[in-house]
Order: sequence, then structure tokens, then C-alpha cells
Amino acid sequence: MTVLRLYQIDAFHHQVLRGNPAAVMPLAQWLPDELLQAIALENNLSETAFFLPEQDGAFPLRWFTPAQEVRLCGHATLATAHALFQEIGITRPRITFQTLSGSLHVERLATGYRLDFPADAGTTIAPPPGLAAALGTAIQTTIAGKDDLLVIVAHQQQVADLAPDLAFIQQLPYRGLIVSAPGTAVDFVSRCFYPRFGIAEDPVTGSAHTLLTPYWAKTLGKNQLAARQISARTGILACEYHGDRVWLDGQAVTYLRGEVFLPD
Repeated sequence: MTVLRLYQIDAFHHQVLRGNPAAVMPLAQWLPDELLQAIALENNLSETAFFLPEQDGAFPLRWFTPAQEVRLCGHATLATAHALFQEIGITRPRITFQTLSGSLHVERLATGYRLDFPADAGTTIAPPPGLAAALGTAIQTTIAGKDDLLVIVAHQQQVADLAPDLAFIQQLPYRGLIVSAPGTAVDFVSRCFYPRFGIAEDPVTGSAHTLLTPYWAKTLGKNQLAARQISARTGILACEYHGDRVWLDGQAVTYLRGEVFLPD
């Protein structure tokens, strides 16, 4: 029998049972992809992060939803960094992950962590036919990113009231749909939907903010932004725009330490 460690970390919040939960699993070597996918499905969280011991200054890192592997994930990267710093005992202030999106860096701050991710400038496009009806609200701007489709609406309450047609969203040729508006107490708010990846609504989506941050930085004329993802669990992020990079600051807390037992 093979025994693997598992940590469940609540990311982008300072309290357990808030933010976005991610499973984090250290491995000695990569398991077969179908087994990694089966573990992620068993965990049944929006992401399970698997990482290997450090190689050439970076930890190889992969992310799986219950349905498939993804190219970039923010909250599970934050969760993995928290596990390395707080649970495994890395003492230096900065670590690097090698991923499908290249090198990602996480710095330990006095409170929380800073993710250094590639920015996604996006391209303004016409809204896909039927999108406004599927959202049940008027659309101001539509932006196609590398992975996601970003929709801008006028008011925070429109984002809060969304009850979108997930079957329609699932047919869009994007990883998922982000809906965002100016915030009443922060610079901007958002909600994120990923039915194609087995996630009706993601509680907090770090990778979405690589697209959100450049848009709102340019729109609001400021590079430092306070953001909230207003899902039921709520996420808290501080965002900084640096041209081709985005810094995302957030906290994380350990909810669970456990073991996974697999047959040999």
C-alpha cells in the first residue's frame, strides 16, 4: 500500500471555511495521469495540487479539477506555497514552481503571500450570441483571455444576483466565464463559473485575476487594486499590475492534515 500526505488549505482568506479550499499532495515522483485525475475526483474540490521535490531551484507543480488538468491555477498555487512554508518547513522567503504556465513565484509576506504570475491582457470582442440572456443581465464589455471569457457589467449587485445558465456557459469555447463590476467597498468584484471543468462556481479564482487586474488597472488608472470574489465563501485579494506580470497577495490557512491510502 502507498501512503500519501494530503493537506487541505483554504486559500485567499484568513479564516478556515472561507476562501477556496484546495487539496495539496506532495509526491516523490509523478503518478500516472489517470491516477492523479482519479484522486482529484475523489477529493472533489475545485483543485487538487500535486508537486514534486525541488529540482534545479523549482518545485514541479500540476493542478487537477475533478474533471481535468488545468494550465494555471492561483488558489491551489497559494495553497501549495502555504503547505511548503507552514507545514513542511521551507524557511527561505521565496519559492518557485515550474508549471504548464512557466515559472511561478510565491513570496512569503509579513501577513500572507504574494503570487507573481504572468498577466493576461485579453482582447475585447463582441459578446457571444445569447450570452446576455444566459446571464440575465446587461453586458458592458466582453474580453477574451488566454483561458477565460471576462464579462464586465455596470454594478456590483448585478454580479451578486447572477444565476447564470450553466449549460450555456459550458458550451462556450473557453475554460470558464468571469463576471466583474466596480465594487462598492473595493475596486472591483467578480464571480467565476467553470462548468466545463466540473465546477459550477469557483469560490476564489487566482488565475482569473491575471485577466481582471490588467483590465481594471487600465480602466481605473491605478496599478494597486483591492478585489473581492463575492461567492458564498468569499475571497480577498490585493492585486498589483506590472505590465507582463501580476502580483496577487492573499492569505491561507490549513484546514486539514491527512493521509491517502492507495493500493500498490
